[in-house]
Amino acid sequence: MTNSSELETVFLTRYSHGAGCGCKISPEILDTILSNVHSIPGSYPGLLVGNAERDDAAVMDLGDGTAIISTTDFFMPIVDDPFTFGKIASANAISDIYAMGGSPLMAIAILGWPVNVLSPEVAGEVIRGAQEICREAGIPLAGGHSIDSPEPIFGLAVTGRVAVDHIKKNGGARPGDLLFLTKPLGIGILSTAQKKGILEASHESMNVSWMQRLNTVGERLGKIKGVHAMTDVTGFGLAGHLIEMCRASETTAVIRFQDIPLIDPEVLKYIENGCIPGGTNRNYSSYGKDVKLAHESFKTIMCDPQTSGGLLIAVDPEDRNLIEMLLSSENLNAMPIGHMKIKGAFAIEVV
Repeated sequence: MTNSSELETVFLTRYSHGAGCGCKISPEILDTILSNVHSIPGSYPGLLVGNAERDDAAVMDLGDGTAIISTTDFFMPIVDDPFTFGKIASANAISDIYAMGGSPLMAIAILGWPVNVLSPEVAGEVIRGAQEICREAGIPLAGGHSIDSPEPIFGLAVTGRVAVDHIKKNGGARPGDLLFLTKPLGIGILSTAQKKGILEASHESMNVSWMQRLNTVGERLGKIKGVHAMTDVTGFGLAGHLIEMCRASETTAVIRFQDIPLIDPEVLKYIENGCIPGGTNRNYSSYGKDVKLAHESFKTIMCDPQTSGGLLIAVDPEDRNLIEMLLSSENLNAMPIGHMKIKGAFAIEVV
C-alpha cells in the first residue's frame, strides 16, 4: 500500500465496467470471432501449440529439446487498490506459463490508462505491484507498452521455456484419469459481494490472497509423466475450461459437486444474497448445453468466472499419491474432484 492520501482513497473498480477475468468475451462470442481464423497445416512446423488448440499459450519448438512459451493476459480492475491490482493481473498472466508445464523467463507490461481521470502515480503503483509478483516468479519486468484508454487496463505479455517432453496441453486426458483443481472456487462471487458492499473483511483478504498466488507448482507438474493434461481456470469458469479440456481430449468429465473446493463455505450464502457475477450467466448461456447438472443450483459455482484461478489437472490414477503429496506440500487442494470417462452425450456431468 502507498502512503499518499490520494492513492489510499482511489477506488479503481469505479472506473471500469468489468472486473478481472470476468470481463472476458464470452466463449460463444469468442467462437464467432475466431471462426474464420485457421492455422495452415505445415506453415510453421516448429509451432507445437497455436491458435487451433485453444490452449493457454503458444509454444514454439527451438529444435534442441526445448521450446519457448508465449502468452498475454490483461483485464480491468477486480480490486480497488492499485498495487494489489498489479499483483493479481501479473500472477494471472504468468499462470499461463505454469499451465503449460513451463517456467517464466521475462514479462512485458501492457497498460491502458485514463490519464485525465487517474493520476500517473496511481498507474505507478500498479506497475510496482507487477514488479513485486515478477520478482516472486524470479523474472524481470523488462519493458512494456502503454496507451491512453477510457478505462484502466493492465496485464503482461510473458515469455517462458519448457522441455518439449514436459509440455502439458489442455488435451491429452484419458478415460479413468482423476481430475484435480489446485485452488478453490468463488472468486467471482466474492468479488461481486465486494461491489455490493456486503463482503466481510476476512473473505476479502482470502479472495485477494488466492488471486495473487502464483501457480508455480505447474512447472513441477509438467515433469510428471502421469499428468496427461493441464490448464488454468479463469474467466470461463471451471465448466468452461473443463469443456475445453474434454473437447481437446475427446472425453467426458464427471464432477462430484460436493468435492469442489470453495474459498469459504460462506460463498453459498453470498449466492443466496444475489451475489452472482454477470459473467456466470454469460458463461452458462455459451456452453450450458454441454453440461449435465444433477441440480440447477450447481450452475453458479461451475460457471463462476475466476481471476488468477487454480490449475485443472488430469492425472493417471497410478500417480494419485504422488500428486496428492505434491499439492499438499504446497498447501493446495489435494483431493480429486472427479474423473474422466469415455466421451458421452455431454462434455461434463456434475453429480
